[in-house]
Amino acid sequence: MMPLLDQVLEIAVLAGQEILDVYENDFDVDYKGDGSPLTIADRRAHTVIQKNLEKIVPKIPVLSEESTPEVFEQRQNWNRFWLVDPLDGTKEFVKRNGEFTVNIALIEDNRPVLGVVHTPVSSISHFAAEGAGAFKINAQGERTAICVREAVKGQVTMVASRSHSGVEVDRFREAVELDFGPVQIASMGSSLKLCLVAEGAADIYPRLGLTSEWDTGAAHCVLNVAGGSVVDLTGHPLVYNKPDILNPWFLACGGKHVNWTRYSGGR
Repeated sequence: MMPLLDQVLEIAVLAGQEILDVYENDFDVDYKGDGSPLTIADRRAHTVIQKNLEKIVPKIPVLSEESTPEVFEQRQNWNRFWLVDPLDGTKEFVKRNGEFTVNIALIEDNRPVLGVVHTPVSSISHFAAEGAGAFKINAQGERTAICVREAVKGQVTMVASRSHSGVEVDRFREAVELDFGPVQIASMGSSLKLCLVAEGAADIYPRLGLTSEWDTGAAHCVLNVAGGSVVDLTGHPLVYNKPDILNPWFLACGGKHVNWTRYSGGR
């Protein structure tokens, strides 16, 4: 799986270069029917990713946030496919804060088995595949293996969304603090939140709001292979290629020694 993982990483970097070409200049922002932003960078990254994925493994279909309606109609019978968010964190892209990513995941039998999360502005990548390990490449190009950490009383860090938080997240933090003491908050945009847990920089990320499958697939794989998990509020792993592309509320969990669902109320 490692040769394929390296190829997908190269594709994500290529897409990131397309995004930066737009990011470093003036660009227009359109809006989809649900009010979410869309830029030419999303479209250019999608085109690069789809074209190159089809070159390396021609027979695997691609489901992207920017796919056509026909693709969504066809996907129900797919057992193996690429799940792509060409530009995760378009709101962060528009704000020009650098916290946006390219996400590419390989889904087999409703679960992610390979994932790449590339951050174009910082040139940092998180990537993993089952049987190959989980890794991070820093801005200097150095590759290191990553793994989750175990939560320690008085030293818990919780990741919070830069654009989506709320009273439910506050309640979750307060419940954790009853057992672990004061909780540090790390705010971050896009799928980087899950990557912070995967690399052992944070312990838990409660996403108590809706996301789509392409928002989580790649980072879900990275976190799984790094020793963590992504579960709904009843403790069941997220699954992919559902009839409804939306995810339930979920918890991205680090070490194995804490049952984080107990702090969510099991909703």
